[in-house]
Amino acid sequence: MGMDMFKMIKEAASLQKNVKKIQSGLARKTVECSSGGDAVTVVAAGDGTVRSIRINPEVVSADRTAKLESLVLAAVSGALKKARDLGAEEVSKVAAGLGLPGM
Repeated sequence: MGMDMFKMIKEAASLQKNVKKIQSGLARKTVECSSGGDAVTVVAAGDGTVRSIRINPEVVSADRTAKLESLVLAAVSGALKKARDLGAEEVSKVAAGLGLPGM
């Protein structure tokens, strides 16, 4: 039983190291989401930070601000969802390598 406990502690330390590596890697990876036929494009990092928002000048006008706000919200929400999905995918890869059930 003592060896099993030692093995579990060693695997936990390995998992912690891998999670830190994943977090660092996710901060460097980006995903992109557009809305309104590329009227608004958002780039987000895998760690969930929004890196940039590009707005097509053709959609900018005083009478279309509500539409523009809606497009920005849709693109930001989509980019952040992709970033979360990317993170979950990376964690699943590590968990699968450790043979953890349910991951």
